[in-house]
Amino acid sequence: MTEPHDDPGTTSSRKSAPADRAQNGPFDESEANPVRPYIDLGGIKVLPREGLNLRLEVEEKTKRIVAVGLDYAESTLQVQPFAAPRTAGLWHETREQIRAQVSQQGGRVEEREGALGAELLAEVPVSAEEGSGMRIARFVGVDGPRWFLRGVIGGMGASSPEHAEQIEDLFRSIVVVRGGSPMPPRDLIPLEMPSTPGS
Repeated sequence: MTEPHDDPGTTSSRKSAPADRAQNGPFDESEANPVRPYIDLGGIKVLPREGLNLRLEVEEKTKRIVAVGLDYAESTLQVQPFAAPRTAGLWHETREQIRAQVSQQGGRVEEREGALGAELLAEVPVSAEEGSGMRIARFVGVDGPRWFLRGVIGGMGASSPEHAEQIEDLFRSIVVVRGGSPMPPRDLIPLEMPSTPGS
């Protein structure tokens, strides 16, 4: 029996993804090209490309990898894969949470239609260590089959259309590996250190 909030007819729970997601990404593991040389990070796979630097963001207390940071084309992209219900999406609800968080921090946020669908453009106060002022960040999200991929774009990709195209292309090349084990919706799909090729 489905929960009432899993009804794909309601705006808040319907899936939000580009119409061509299955062809152009972000991809489900079942849709990815098996011969491409991906960097395997557990919950996601990233296609290496010239000029791409990869950082893993680790939670100090638990030593758990909580996000993957990608530096590319004078931009930053932080990605996190989450488990999601089979029929409902998480991006509509997640946008509301981000909007509330940014407002609480004294930032400004506007929703707009981007290349990946609905996205948030936010001005967020920089941390004390970084000085003062605001930085621009774009929050993007795509609902896939049983997963949700969230991205935060900073740097030139948040303000320059040319750089935005390059970082969106990087986001769309990501493969999400949901795995078969049951997971509660909104749980972070486990991320791992990359294994070296051939191991």
